[in-house]
Amino acid sequence: MSILFRRIQPAQRFHLSPRYIAHVLKIPLSAIARIERWPYVLFVHRRDKGGQFVSYRTLARWLRAIARMIQTSPTLEDLKQLGLGIKQESVKFEDRYSATVLNYLRQLWAQRRDQLRCLPETDPP
Repeated sequence: MSILFRRIQPAQRFHLSPRYIAHVLKIPLSAIARIERWPYVLFVHRRDKGGQFVSYRTLARWLRAIARMIQTSPTLEDLKQLGLGIKQESVKFEDRYSATVLNYLRQLWAQRRDQLRCLPETDPP
């Protein structure tokens, strides 16, 4: 399991309606019999052609979850670890991360890094 999967936990945290899944698959809502949430993918039982797997990584919510983690990273070290996780993901699943998406994430990452660098350091109590 990747660093991002452990942090995002899409099977537990993503609330995906059948209507949303139908939209993602570009099929009518009536074609969906049932949706199963598996740890790494969704399995959509379809009335018209059996079953279909949907990777969480293909969902817009995946990208939004990564963006949210970048924007709320509490420390530079956490942000660096997150950046490494994104880099590993983008190499392993290169078909899921377009150049546009990676540039967007890089910009967010750099903005957050700059914000964290400007924060005053506090001494522990």
